[in-house]
Amino acid sequence: MTVKVSVIGLGYLGATHAVAMVELGHDVIGIEPDQIKLESLRNGILPFHEPGLGSALTRAIASGRLKFSSSHNQESAAAEIHFICVGTPQKPGSAAADTSYVMAAAKDLAKWVSKTAVVAGKSTVPVGTAKLLRDSMSEIAGFNIHLAWNPEFLREGTALEDSLRPDRLVIGAWEEYSVERLKAVYKPILDLGTPFLALDVPTAELVKVAANAFLATKISFINAMAEVAEVSGGDAVALAKAIGYDERIGNKFLRTGIGFGGGCLPKDIRGFVARAEELGVGSAVEFLRHIDAINLRRRDKVVELAKVELGNLHGKRITMLGISFKPDSDDLRDSPALEISQRLTAAGATVTVHDPVSLDALSSRSPELNREGDLVEAMREADLTILGTEWKLYREADPHLLGSLVATKTVIDGRNVLDVPAWQKAGWKVIALGRSIVNG
Repeated sequence: MTVKVSVIGLGYLGATHAVAMVELGHDVIGIEPDQIKLESLRNGILPFHEPGLGSALTRAIASGRLKFSSSHNQESAAAEIHFICVGTPQKPGSAAADTSYVMAAAKDLAKWVSKTAVVAGKSTVPVGTAKLLRDSMSEIAGFNIHLAWNPEFLREGTALEDSLRPDRLVIGAWEEYSVERLKAVYKPILDLGTPFLALDVPTAELVKVAANAFLATKISFINAMAEVAEVSGGDAVALAKAIGYDERIGNKFLRTGIGFGGGCLPKDIRGFVARAEELGVGSAVEFLRHIDAINLRRRDKVVELAKVELGNLHGKRITMLGISFKPDSDDLRDSPALEISQRLTAAGATVTVHDPVSLDALSSRSPELNREGDLVEAMREADLTILGTEWKLYREADPHLLGSLVATKTVIDGRNVLDVPAWQKAGWKVIALGRSIVNG
């Protein structure tokens, strides 16, 4: 069954969701006030890097089922389901999430929404936000809005696949009507046997942020163990493998390195703590402050290692392999590799960055960093190499070839993904976080 859908906000989440809705057979109108972003999407060009999504966007436009507008109109008003997908960034100078964009989008939609339509929030928001939105929208519209919360679980690099074949679908609603209308939209996914949970609204609001807090905890846990391993002669990589066999623990997200970044995990755990404090239960999630601190200390560790290897960093040449917060993405938000590069530059080093897709975005973010699109040229004459993002290109690089280019064959493996014996055989000194591997 084809459903008329509007998607409000065409950033990473919204653009992906709009294309996914077309892939499921629905007619979609995307609302995006940013004219530059809007024109890019109209021309079938993604304003960000996401594998597979560009070709799906082209198909969606060619099908005639995906249209765009800078504002609501009679066509968007006719939508049966409205998905709110705008961002909730961290407030400047605060740990709390900024919900002003969500509130503005909801209030604007309230002037156009019909009495039978369902509004589904997908943005990650502090618990309690949905009720504020429903009350505000209902007051503007003059009738009770059917509002539900439908959290997203996208991972950058696999966003479209995650949208079409999610590991679960969650809908939080005050009424069965909203649940049934959304189940109709997601019928092709539910028909695949995808687990479905109909929850109360506050629980649905908590699902995404709670999941991210748990994943961040696993990452910081193994990095805390890495700190112990580094001073005791242990191997945190082997430790992670050993405890990961325990089915109660599992091996996913148990990888030592320079930690997590991006636009979700850091922001969400900080916002979670801020909201818990507002609710008077800040002590319940106080451990998340320590999780955040452990994560940031791994960046400190790399800077310290660079100083140990090179001494005074002034005039030293350092190559950073990868600058996005994760592979298959050009997202530089809270990127560990970017912060480390900036700090090394501030200490006097000349940092040259190589990344398969993120260099254009880097030019406006940190113009003080040298950018080099050719891996060989980026490596030439480096006094120190740091692997900051685990792109396949670096994991499979030939250490013999790279070793013939650099001034000093020393690499800090910030992600613990290199074939250490192969690199050592090629004469490299490998420094791996959380391990005692330091000699070539």
